[in-house]
Amino acid sequence: MPRVLLIEDDPSIREGVGLGLRRRGHEVSAAETGEEGLELMAGFRPELVLLDLMLPGINGVQVCRRIRETSQVPIIMLTARGDDFDIVIGLEAGADDYIVKPARTEVIEARVKAVLRRLSTPAGSRLEVEQHGELAIDRSGLTVAKNGERVPLAPSELKLLLHLSASPEQVFSRQQLLEYVWDHSYHADARLVDACVRRLRHKVEDPARSPRYIQTVRGFGYRFGPL
Repeated sequence: MPRVLLIEDDPSIREGVGLGLRRRGHEVSAAETGEEGLELMAGFRPELVLLDLMLPGINGVQVCRRIRETSQVPIIMLTARGDDFDIVIGLEAGADDYIVKPARTEVIEARVKAVLRRLSTPAGSRLEVEQHGELAIDRSGLTVAKNGERVPLAPSELKLLLHLSASPEQVFSRQQLLEYVWDHSYHADARLVDACVRRLRHKVEDPARSPRYIQTVRGFGYRFGPL
């Protein structure tokens, strides 16, 4: 039974979403504020966080950053507006996906399932640890190390890296990556891909050099290498 932490200040949304997820078999713990949600993190140990962007006190972006300091648990942002600025900030803070409210429970459930699938369907069938320059990618253990040190990656970051590195030098369009990593064939939002690429580069690339691993092919998309 997947555990979902719902942090939402609107009581009607909190109750409605919580009830809908429980009916679909999820164990749900709900919080009204960011402070309360952060307190619940350690004891509840969620497998996914649904996080309202516009919270009183500590807002959703701050909560997301605080969670990312210690955990790579999947985070889906809930936003009442399709505001580009808010969405990009949330994604840059470490969110894996977002949903614009109001949204039907079945839509939320579909996104939750898609995010939870990301770590259960790694790209490629090879099980050995692959060495790509300074990066060691363990497809079986779903871990990545740089110069021998473990690199903590959120689910979308890990699946994106696994997918790109499984086919070095092959160029993937943003739409192809959306469909594979995010299961968003119906929600083609390139901001998800671009924000994830920026976060991934921050973790695996040398900031003093041009991207070595996650390369942009202008007008087409992204590729891994060549090194």
